[in-house]
Amino acid sequence: MLPLPYAVEAGAGPKTIVFLHGFGACREIWRDVMAPLAAEARILAYDLPGHGHSLQCEGTGGAKTAARAVLADLAARQLTKVHLVGHSMGGAIATLMALADPGRVASLTLLAPGGFGPEINAALLRRYAAASGRKQIRASLAAMSAPRSMPPDHVVDALCHMREQPGQLQTLIDMVAAMTRDERQGVIPRAQLDALDMPVMVVWGAEDPLLPVEQAEALPSHFHLHHVLDAGHMLVEEAPDLVAEIVRRNTRRRGRRQRPVYGAAAS
Repeated sequence: MLPLPYAVEAGAGPKTIVFLHGFGACREIWRDVMAPLAAEARILAYDLPGHGHSLQCEGTGGAKTAARAVLADLAARQLTKVHLVGHSMGGAIATLMALADPGRVASLTLLAPGGFGPEINAALLRRYAAASGRKQIRASLAAMSAPRSMPPDHVVDALCHMREQPGQLQTLIDMVAAMTRDERQGVIPRAQLDALDMPVMVVWGAEDPLLPVEQAEALPSHFHLHHVLDAGHMLVEEAPDLVAEIVRRNTRRRGRRQRPVYGAAAS
């Protein structure tokens, strides 16, 4: 039997916040988001199946199997209520976890989540999957960010180190081929999203070149939406302080409310 996904723990507090990175990334991208939250919450940051220390573990067969694997790990840790934060593919996985086990999920914070529309810049994602070495990784991250954004050195270093593992690059290349069949991505049905009762915050960069921000227009009315001006797809790296504050705010919310639309500049 394959092991469950790997996660690092930090912080302490009455709440548990779980971070799920996007495709091709790893747990270390959350460093600057986690730091201001660790004083008030227990934090878990996963390497998702097929990535980093979870390269060969349960859940490498797609978003649904990854969601089941992370839920199994949370159960093994005896965590009965968690706040989920997911970026891109991690956002799709977090949503599927909430649909599969809604009683375990206290809130959802979704950063440019996958699965909210069929459109995806498949060529750009394939370029990122195959990137190796600091120059290629930095260029791929920059291409997925707003024009004026610079990828942080610690993220470039972490991804470079991860991709040096034997088999990691080929795994990413195989995963992206399955994710972008016919140049489109799978979609989570709107009727399923309507059924989510926990607080849901969706955050999207206004200049996202990978997943069009228009995918946020048809969300259920009880979802909250935050547009981040001057940001692209890589919200964790482009606006970590803003993301941390949004996560903090969403973990304090309750239930269904009408959806306001916020605008904010990335900083």
